[in-house]
Amino acid sequence: MDAKNSPLRLLIHGATGRMGQALLRLAGDEAGMQVVAAVARRPPTQSLLGSVPFFPSEALAEVPEFDVLVDFSLPEAFDAALALALARGRALVSGTTGLAATAMQALDAAGREIPVLWASNFSLGVALLHQLVAEAARAVPGWDCDIIEMHHARKLDAPSGTALTLGKAVEAAGGALPHYAAIRAGDIVGEHCVQFAGFGERIELVHRAVNRDIFARGALHAARWLATRPAGRHAIADILRP
Repeated sequence: MDAKNSPLRLLIHGATGRMGQALLRLAGDEAGMQVVAAVARRPPTQSLLGSVPFFPSEALAEVPEFDVLVDFSLPEAFDAALALALARGRALVSGTTGLAATAMQALDAAGREIPVLWASNFSLGVALLHQLVAEAARAVPGWDCDIIEMHHARKLDAPSGTALTLGKAVEAAGGALPHYAAIRAGDIVGEHCVQFAGFGERIELVHRAVNRDIFARGALHAARWLATRPAGRHAIADILRP
């Protein structure tokens, strides 16, 4: 942010997606925040936009100045968002899933110049689940591990980015290679179960999201937090640290 008393200026990239719409709806209720532009392939409904200027994806370079670019788009649109944040020297919060390894490498490189926070899930509860899963994997390294995730029928990637992130936490902690199961049905917001099974007993760690607003509020919280951080590759878990 350029001035202490100025509102935090947000650019919402992917404004017509489920998360983009939630961000537009909720950001107006956040004190000290201002959405300066909404970007998508097509405009959101006027009731969501209000007075927020809309820019089509092909006009991304024409957006006004912002402090944090909040990206919940598609993998094919992500590169342009990251390039804009780098060009403007501004922070990037992204929850776009299904990114290729090259995009993740680009995030690492960008972190040398700007503050970057990518997460597959912006729920603070899921961030805590991540920590608990790692702790369990260290405690029972020989137990089988299965990760079952459920999402709405229109979600494209499977397993979900959150499930894969949890699986990486298990492996990094020395746990067994996880097996994944993905269910796509109805309007399920999101559910993740990490199961550790031994002989005669098992442990289940579960997070259920019943409202998509928790993800949007988490992303807005992350944007406010990231705006005051130095360049680097940050994580949701960093927000939980005292």
